Amino acid sequence: MKKQSIFRKLFQTQQSGLILVILALGAVLTIFSGNHLDAMTGKYVNNFLNWNTIMQTATDASFFAIMAVGVTLVIITCGIDLSVGSIFALSGVMMAMALRALEPQHLSPVLTVLIGIGISVTVGLLCGVLNGVLVVGLNVHPFIITLGSMWVLRGIAFVSSQAESILVPDALTKTVKSSLGMGTTLSPIPTILMVIVAVVGSIYLTRTVAGRHVFAVGGNVEASRYSGLRMKRILIGVYLVSGLTAGIAAFLGGSYYGSSCCNDATGYELFVIASAVVGGASLNGGKGNAVSAMLGAILIVLIRQSIRTMHFKQEYEWIIIGCAVIIAVVLDQASLRLANKRLVSSAGDDAKASEAAREK
Repeated sequence: MKKQSIFRKLFQTQQSGLILVILALGAVLTIFSGNHLDAMTGKYVNNFLNWNTIMQTATDASFFAIMAVGVTLVIITCGIDLSVGSIFALSGVMMAMALRALEPQHLSPVLTVLIGIGISVTVGLLCGVLNGVLVVGLNVHPFIITLGSMWVLRGIAFVSSQAESILVPDALTKTVKSSLGMGTTLSPIPTILMVIVAVVGSIYLTRTVAGRHVFAVGGNVEASRYSGLRMKRILIGVYLVSGLTAGIAAFLGGSYYGSSCCNDATGYELFVIASAVVGGASLNGGKGNAVSAMLGAILIVLIRQSIRTMHFKQEYEWIIIGCAVIIAVVLDQASLRLANKRLVSSAGDDAKASEAAREK
């Protein structure tokens, strides 16, 4: 009975559908990917179902999955953030330039890593606050504000770096690509940090008063305003978190690949928003989940992986991901309409029951 109840609870969770789709796609990739001879062990290994490929898939997803958690908060408030890719680029460039300037000081590896994290996260926070203040202060739709800041911030990164790819110190790369005893070819740090960010985001949204306020604003703006919620602070806060997660992702990306450039994360905003939407975040606001956003990012990476595995043309990647986003939005709208019909029918049944009681 206990096992049945555990499985029942598992399949009733919001993430159960995504998990099943990810497992199904993983099974397809395992079947059709083929095998290769491992030079180290001399045994045949599945091209997909092995630690190296799985960890690399998770690593590829981690950079925009982390940003998807922040953007999910924005989408819950019925907003949008198109600037996360540019914040990623600017944060990474500023971090790399500052560390290059400090290189003659011969800083210790620990201090170098701490300074790198501090600069990247601070730049991300400042960009997020800027977006939030502009959205609240100018009372202009977030789409317009973040579309403009997307170009402005990437332009600043371009001018500051002069379009140069700037190397980061080895201390950062060694830290982020540390194997943690799992093997020299594995780098679990990005995956671990992705999970931590998703869990923290989920706890914030579901277990804190501030998280409930975020849902309240997205669910009904007027009701939230009349109930006394500090709307401006909440809206600025979600864009701040979006910038923060972009800064964290920038540190990870720049450190993992060993350099930062103004062209980094170009187009990431599309993958990030797609991850949040596929993860169940409603563009109408009031609905979203941090862990689901992470799973949405993993699903999109698996879709890209399957296109390479099946030897399809790379152009199909955009078509399939676009279809996935459209299907996710259509399903969300259908579930919303179904929920509204149930509420209406329930209210009608209650009214009939009360009338019958009065007649008796």
